[in-house]
Amino acid sequence: MRFDILTLFPEYFSTPLGQSVIGRAAGLGLIDIRVHNIRGYAGDKHKTTDDHPYGGGPGMVMMVEPIVRAIESVAGGGDNGVVVLLSPQGDRMDQTTVREFACLDRLTIVCGRYEGVDERVGGFVDREISIGDYVLMGGEAPALVIIESVARYIPGVLGSEESVDCDSFSDGLLEYPQYTRPRDFRGHKVPDVLLSGNHKEIVQWRREESIRRTRNRRPDLIEERVSSEAF
Repeated sequence: MRFDILTLFPEYFSTPLGQSVIGRAAGLGLIDIRVHNIRGYAGDKHKTTDDHPYGGGPGMVMMVEPIVRAIESVAGGGDNGVVVLLSPQGDRMDQTTVREFACLDRLTIVCGRYEGVDERVGGFVDREISIGDYVLMGGEAPALVIIESVARYIPGVLGSEESVDCDSFSDGLLEYPQYTRPRDFRGHKVPDVLLSGNHKEIVQWRREESIRRTRNRRPDLIEERVSSEAF
């Protein structure tokens, strides 16, 4: 799968994209990540990409023309791809969104900055996405979030599809508690069932703990699930 990132700050990605699982997956050719500087698509010698907002107000707004030029240059073609604009006003990303993106051949991610992008950019993207109800300095950090979450579903990236299937939100619930050595840490012991070797009981315990944890920490997820199906 190919990821194209359109940004004013390409150097932001130089270190994180080369690390850990993502760096290894890129090295193996499982994913292809390309970072593009929007300034390279500006129409003047000063590489201007932002200007004062019409109607007045604080800050600067990213101009429509350089962004659209970048999108048309990078995302053009007949690939099974989607262009995403990262925006606080976008649809909130969840695990369903991640799975949808993981089925694509290409994902082009447009990172906003400053007071945002010219509203007309929205006419040249397929979706607007937010990673949560809060505001960041720009779209670069959310772009990394999207790449990590989507890449985990690409065969071979993690090496074990089972670990993806058991993650929090994979079935609408939070993940069950995890333990490793030592068995007893300052009086805090690993549940006996996990040491029993009884696979059936372990599966049942994990399911019950997943539901219990979700009820306690994210009751909204329980409500959503109950509205669509019974446990």
